Amino acid sequence: MPEPTQPEERAPRRPEEEAAVRKEAGTWQSMVDNNKALLLRKTGKDTAYWTEQARAAGIASDGELRDWMRNQFGVTGYAQYAVSWEMFGYPEFMLRDADELLDGQYVNHPDLRPIADAVLAWASATEGVQIQMRKGYVSLHSARRKFAQLTRSTNTAVDITLRLDAPAEGRLEKVRTRADDPFTLRVRLTAPEQVDDELLEILVLALEQNS
Repeated sequence: MPEPTQPEERAPRRPEEEAAVRKEAGTWQSMVDNNKALLLRKTGKDTAYWTEQARAAGIASDGELRDWMRNQFGVTGYAQYAVSWEMFGYPEFMLRDADELLDGQYVNHPDLRPIADAVLAWASATEGVQIQMRKGYVSLHSARRKFAQLTRSTNTAVDITLRLDAPAEGRLEKVRTRADDPFTLRVRLTAPEQVDDELLEILVLALEQNS
């Protein structure tokens, strides 16, 4: 009987060594699409149907829409957003592309931008990592779930907050969170040189634990 093969180890790669083309970063469009899909799953009707029904019912505000969907049809939460955004417009920041969102995070702190760029270079070239841009941070996801968040936390530092089962020691610091928040560790970065092999090994471990 052949011996079981060991899974191939995912080796960390230095950003400056990457030759792969950067993957396209996602923005809020993925959330919009997910909310529309949720509405369809919950009700069997798409966003266009609900928008038409709401307008026919004389709904004139977001509050009225939410009350109407909840009280009349039992539709709550994120599924409501799909109709609300369609009827009353999308928040301005949701219409920006990924580059605009990242530029906005570091426009007043250009000295910290190279730190973010170094981390994103790794994420872009690493198989299985999805980049999601947000207004105030960048999320890194596996196909299964989010495993890291990149945030300019102070005027002099960028934090990588991690969903990681590991002791708080060395560069890994404990983060005060809610009891149900799984992102309990962080690495604080103050210079691009700190995006080194040690950090990339930590990111790889977080990716593997959440894949």
